Amino acid sequence: MIESGYRVHVLPGALDAVGGVVRVAVRAHRYAIVTDSIVGPLYAARVEAALAGLAADVFTMPAGETHKTRDTWATVTDQMLDAGFGRDSAIVALGGGVVGDLAGFVAATFMRGIPIIQMPTSLLAMLDASIGGKTGVDARSGKNLVGAFHQPSAVIIDPAVLATLPRNQFRSGLSEALKHGAIADRAHFNAVATLAAEHRDRLPDLRAVSALIARSVEIKSAVVARDTHEAGRRKTLNFGHTLGHAIAERAGVAVAGTADRIRTAVEGAGLPTQRPAHLDPAAILQATHGDKKGRRGRAEYALPADIGRMAFDDRGWSAPMDDSLVLEALQ
Repeated sequence: MIESGYRVHVLPGALDAVGGVVRVAVRAHRYAIVTDSIVGPLYAARVEAALAGLAADVFTMPAGETHKTRDTWATVTDQMLDAGFGRDSAIVALGGGVVGDLAGFVAATFMRGIPIIQMPTSLLAMLDASIGGKTGVDARSGKNLVGAFHQPSAVIIDPAVLATLPRNQFRSGLSEALKHGAIADRAHFNAVATLAAEHRDRLPDLRAVSALIARSVEIKSAVVARDTHEAGRRKTLNFGHTLGHAIAERAGVAVAGTADRIRTAVEGAGLPTQRPAHLDPAAILQATHGDKKGRRGRAEYALPADIGRMAFDDRGWSAPMDDSLVLEALQ
């Protein structure tokens, strides 16, 4: 499929065929494979082998969200400069969302911008981080507060690599697929909910996973293509990002039963639906005021009107909610 001028390849075994895609998508003098300390030992050598005939070097960052920082961005950038990479280079991001975000930010800023190919290895990254061109790192004040829009030259998704993904991370990815259905496609929502409930303890077959990934990519791609810089409809992808949205029905935005349907699907996937007891509702509410999606010091919420249909299409696809309503839902 094609998203905003670049191709998204969803194919079991694509990891070993990356060379052909790279040669078509990006003709570079050298390729920097940016990965992390968990994914690198599993797959970096295979990607290097698949790039046979192309000059490639591997750069490994520590794994985990705590390392998605400006310090790590500077380290990877300096390592590429020390190795002699120039403006005729390209990056291959091999890993989950942390690697994709950070490598994307390196690509956006290295020599004022070089191409990047995203190769996501987690379900969440396949459905979300690798699509749409958002890159960035975290700051003391919050996640992804420093970054840039930098579209990839191609996205290569190999569902077969999910066999090594921990079960909790696979379930985390299913939550993103459920979100895509909730905001745009009732049939997809129902299909994901059924698959998640039937496969809580084991990975579905590759055909089912590939179909799920492809449909979610189609949904996100369609949204992003209409709004590349999140000025309008792309805000619908923020559904669930600020905090849980029982407030949709409390505010009279969603039809009755919407919250219960989403809660049932989330529980069926083995995902939590309650606020952790140790988190104070007032503190959570205060934290929303610094959310990067907010305006004038108030968080704006993307909320469903029904499964498969979002509210606020007449006012930019998001709206602020009264603090009292949010606090009531949190409590």
